[in-house]
Amino acid sequence: MFEHHGKEALPMIEDRGVSVRLILGNAYGEAAPATLYSETFYADVQLEQGSCLPMPHDHEDRGIYIVDGSISIAGQDFEAGRMMVFRPGDRITVAAGDRGARLMILGGATLSGPRYIWWNFVASSKDRIEEAKAEWRAQNWGKGRFDLPIDDRDELIPLPD
Repeated sequence: MFEHHGKEALPMIEDRGVSVRLILGNAYGEAAPATLYSETFYADVQLEQGSCLPMPHDHEDRGIYIVDGSISIAGQDFEAGRMMVFRPGDRITVAAGDRGARLMILGGATLSGPRYIWWNFVASSKDRIEEAKAEWRAQNWGKGRFDLPIDDRDELIPLPD
């Protein structure tokens, strides 16, 4: 299912050198408008030099991808291009480095088993991945598992070989 919500509909949380645009889910007492079927959050974060951000602690799994700049966590420094995943329950506070930082933060409930990924499909079994491929090839937008925005239905992106 796809839902489009413009930038103006996404919650913006700002405080002392920290700007968080909540893209999906809920965090910091705010909720983004997209419909979700599991506990999750995903946000774009801008940190000014020296500012601090506590990671949401009410989600079991949480991670950070450093898009730009650098951060420090518990006295250890990390540069752009790094992805970190934290243990459930750990209280994490991120401090921006000398140039500030841009981060993507994400998390949610722990998945109940293995997941398989192929192209844009993620499923709990390889059989479900094959079903998704067949449905995508059929292009029955809005009648099966997939739908595309009406204005995008003429620009099909084919499955990779």
